[in-house]
Amino acid sequence: MLSKKINNRITKAEVTVAQKSSSSAPENGLYIVFGRLFLLLFFPQKKVNRKHEHREICNSLLTSNSYTMLIKKLILIALLLSQMSCKKFLDTKSNQTLTTPSTVADLQMLLDTWYSINQRDANSPLISADEYYLTTEDWLTLEEYERNTFTWQPANLFVPGTGNDWANNYNIIYNANTVLQEIEKIKPVKQAEWNNAKGHALFLRGKSFFQLLTIFSPAYDEATAANDLGICLRLSPDFNIPSVRSTVKQSFDQAINDLQQSIPLLPLKPIHPLRPSKAAAYGYLARAYLYMRQYEKAGLYADSALAIQNTLIDYNSPVPGYFDPNTDFPFSRFNPEVIYSCGTGSPSSVYYGYTDTVLIKSYDENDWRRTLYFAGPQIGSFKGSYEGTEDLFDGIAADECFLIRAESLARANKKEEALNDLNHLLLNRYKSGTFSPVTAITATEALNIILMERRKELFLRGLRWQDIKRLNKEGANITLKRTVNSKEYSLPPNDFRYALPIPEDVIKITGIPQNPR
Repeated sequence: MLSKKINNRITKAEVTVAQKSSSSAPENGLYIVFGRLFLLLFFPQKKVNRKHEHREICNSLLTSNSYTMLIKKLILIALLLSQMSCKKFLDTKSNQTLTTPSTVADLQMLLDTWYSINQRDANSPLISADEYYLTTEDWLTLEEYERNTFTWQPANLFVPGTGNDWANNYNIIYNANTVLQEIEKIKPVKQAEWNNAKGHALFLRGKSFFQLLTIFSPAYDEATAANDLGICLRLSPDFNIPSVRSTVKQSFDQAINDLQQSIPLLPLKPIHPLRPSKAAAYGYLARAYLYMRQYEKAGLYADSALAIQNTLIDYNSPVPGYFDPNTDFPFSRFNPEVIYSCGTGSPSSVYYGYTDTVLIKSYDENDWRRTLYFAGPQIGSFKGSYEGTEDLFDGIAADECFLIRAESLARANKKEEALNDLNHLLLNRYKSGTFSPVTAITATEALNIILMERRKELFLRGLRWQDIKRLNKEGANITLKRTVNSKEYSLPPNDFRYALPIPEDVIKITGIPQNPR
């Protein structure tokens, strides 16, 4: 077990307190009803068959005191507006106080728009990686932008406007910057709520900066990071400030700093998995340092996340409300493994794609994942998402943290400790009585086994693209190949195209340099 201390490392006492304490504000029926109506109006359900999820999210968030106060304000505003309805429209004057966030509850509301914050993560890494293939017939049905992404074209990968991976992340960053600016003007009444809102904003900004870096910048390399093109570090909601591209090093420094600064402000565990916590921040720092190939730090942060939340689902035992192997989607959303919940819709090319046949064959006959993840070869029948639907989960969960810690230990030549983590995970994945603990002669052999299990466990979590980029920097020599419409396309290791092109309309408007092609 890694024992070296890191900044903001939690103590066992903190974990004990978190486990023993739980509180929720009593429901006020009138405010809950109005609040649910408000959320239904402004955050509509994505799919009809997910009404129960939408209701659960509304109920969880609306039972907090901050929301009760916010709903009171909304009711008051509605009543005032109703009194003004008889006046002529042109005679009314807008009141900026109705739209400018002025309380911690208002700011928290900006961060709790769960569909735009938690359900719009990037899907271009899913399309670009090697977890599936397409037939020519299916490829030809795609929009041009998605066909281009699938075949690693040098340009025109993203639909112009506000619905692409670049814009979605910067929309989140804008909301976070608004909160970080306005919250300093508000004197804390309840310090914990003030802290949570600020920590939430820092977490989201750091997470979004990191995601943008994994897509639009080259793989992190300590030797070149000070010169490689990074992202635009928007640190203010003022859109009049020109956008400029920072270096990869500067960009990662900011993302890491945001996540680290969020830790002392966030609770150990959130009131709902759609909100971040200390464990979630530790988890994203572990993921970021793994991508940066700073493996010791990755292991330490994964260890800190697991000190708070380390539950694994035993795939042999149904868990009412969370895991039922006899349903279309065995894993419910917000199941006990989930530390922070977010995801993305399944892109058309992924949905109609077919799972890599070599990967499918790598699952043992006694491995529950073979049947719980896959109903058939087509990815549209993939049922292993921790979103509990055909949407794809890419948040932080305990299984990923165990694998990060195991990889870190193997790279530190701590073979037995690494295999202990791996075997603990796999024991919960194999049919009872069939699992034989994994053994390895060397740490390198253990590492290779862990990396393969990482592919199998974290299938379609949006992490394979990150892994290909970082592992190729270490000589893995992974070349991606796809054949459609009688033509073979390839992406050799460390090619410029591993940094996807920034949307062309962004380049035109801002004048920032495009990625080399």
